[in-house]
Amino acid sequence: MTGQVFLYVGAAITFLWGVSHLFPTSSVVKGFGDISVDNKNIITMEWIIEGIALIFIGIIVAGAAYIEKNNIVSDFVFTASAAALIVLAMVSLFTGYRINFLPFKLCPFLFTISAILILIGMFL
Repeated sequence: MTGQVFLYVGAAITFLWGVSHLFPTSSVVKGFGDISVDNKNIITMEWIIEGIALIFIGIIVAGAAYIEKNNIVSDFVFTASAAALIVLAMVSLFTGYRINFLPFKLCPFLFTISAILILIGMFL
């Protein structure tokens, strides 16, 4: 049961951070100032894609934990999700973390914490 709590908390952090990406999308795009319509569309698309990816990771981890925590498919889901979060953490560390805006600085930490919680939950 303790393992599932770790999995659910890791999934919830990931899911909620994904949801939080969706709300400020238009203001983030406006923050880039006077750029082309193509660039606005690309930034909008990428911002929404990251939010949806995080939401998906949160849902798939929680679903695997709920359906059957201890099987080969769940182990794959947990491992692949943690790996994806670590990759996102590294990308965020070398890009968004350099920006003087707190939410961007939180991304690498939240992704890493979620990945660690998922891996701990997998092994408990």
